[in-house]
Order: sequence, then structure tokens, then C-alpha cells
Amino acid sequence: MDGYPSHLRRKPSVAQIVLFHSTYGLRPAVTDAAERLRAAGHVVHTPDLYDGKTFDDIESGLAHRDLITREELLRRAVAAVAPLLTPDGPGLVYAGFSLGGAIAQNLALADERALGLLLLHGTSDLPADVSTSLPVQLHVAEPDPFETEDWLNAWYLQLVRAGADVEIHRYRGAGHLFTDPALPDYDAEAADRTWAVSRAFLAELDEQSEQDA
Repeated sequence: MDGYPSHLRRKPSVAQIVLFHSTYGLRPAVTDAAERLRAAGHVVHTPDLYDGKTFDDIESGLAHRDLITREELLRRAVAAVAPLLTPDGPGLVYAGFSLGGAIAQNLALADERALGLLLLHGTSDLPADVSTSLPVQLHVAEPDPFETEDWLNAWYLQLVRAGADVEIHRYRGAGHLFTDPALPDYDAEAADRTWAVSRAFLAELDEQSEQDA
């Protein structure tokens, strides 16, 4: 006990972030990103949906994803997040890289207390009846073979019509997973811009969370 009545205790003003890895697994790029966000004052969780396996090429990563199945990966993600969803705890910001972005999107839209959604390199299908007021920020290469122009336009319009506050940041000439320094996709300038814009987005969510506390 802290000696203060429960209604006077200050709630945490910094949202917890759940950051999901890409098809490549929980590589150093993901843990380094988590440390970058922790240095900015955030609490960051990095679930390992591959049980320790990582891959250096996308073909192997995709094969492992398909072996596990998308349904099982989503089940593992839900199980990883469940302990964080306490009634009087802070809301969560869901984030992810590529495949992890798709998983983060699914969980965020199912969580009524979610504070925001940060998507890096990936999105997912949207339910026809989706309704949400979530702040959403997407960072994606332009062009991106996995996130085509037509797909992104439809995704954006559906989310906006559903009530979300959506930002899309495009990075011309960058590779698909351009924030991972160990991959050929890496683009240092695009990565730096992504993290600067992402930090500002998260700071806004923290400020809104503090005002709502």
C-alpha cells in the first residue's frame, strides 16, 4: 500500500507496448527496437511466437510460419498478451513488424481498452463489420510487394470508415523490412525517420493516456 486512497493514486502515464516479431522470428532487430523504445520511457514486451527459432531468409521464415499456421500464431499471441490485460492496469499499444503487424492489428481490434496500433511493414485483413476509434500508424515501403497500392488504399478507407484515426508513412525505394540492419531490405534513412515518427506517435498516446487517467 502507498498510503493514498485508491481514487487518488496516479495511474501509469506510459502505455505498455506489445511488440511482435516478423516472419524472421525474434531477431536482434526486434529486441534492439524494444530497447530503443524503453530508452524513451516505454514498457515493452516482445513475445516469441517461434519458441526461439529465427531465420536469415524470408523463404525459411515463411515456411516456418506456415508450419505453425496463422491460427496457432494468433493463439500464442493472445496467450502472451492475456497476463497484461488486468482490469486496473494500463491499456496496451499493439505493435509489430510485418507478420507481427498483422497479429498486432488483430489483437488491437479485439481489445476495447487498446490505446493504439503501430504497424511496421505489415497489415492484415479487416472484418467487414469492423468499428474502432483507435489511433493507427503504419510505416511501409513504397512500393512494397507484400503491401500493394490497391491493398493499402482499400485497407485505409475501410479503417477510416470504421472510425479509426489512420496515418500511413511511405518510404520510396526502401526494402520491405527496411528497419532491420541485418537484412538486404535495410534503409538507414527510412529506419531513422520511422523511429522518429513512431516515438512522436507513442508520446501522443502516452499524453492521451495520462489525460484519461
